[in-house]
Amino acid sequence: MARKARRSATDGIYDPNLTPLIDVSLVLVVILLVATPMALQSGIAVARAGSVGKAAEMARDARIEINVVDNDRVEINRVMIRREHLSAMLQPLIAQSPTHEVVVSCSDEVAHGVFVSVLDEAKAQGAGRIAVVGR
Repeated sequence: MARKARRSATDGIYDPNLTPLIDVSLVLVVILLVATPMALQSGIAVARAGSVGKAAEMARDARIEINVVDNDRVEINRVMIRREHLSAMLQPLIAQSPTHEVVVSCSDEVAHGVFVSVLDEAKAQGAGRIAVVGR
């Protein structure tokens, strides 16, 4: 007759199951590896306004001011033009500007896509720095 091995109450499994802990830890590591570059990367650089002085006044005179009035009209240095003529008017102004700085403001009625396309056109025509000004 074969004897059955009896287990006593003290013969239990006392090792903790570490597999779920390791799985959760590895998932957290992967999330941190993916999220860290996104947290450190910025698409738009923001600079603080400088103090008012002669250099700031000269830079204000040398910059090009664009005001997007509506989806079809744009003001460049207080001259109203049609939106499709923006590139032709902007290119010589940026070429003559010593700072290549463009300041863009926009009305509330203008579509977001139109505003972004004005920013893209200014960059494509050679604008060195583009500042967005709120009203």
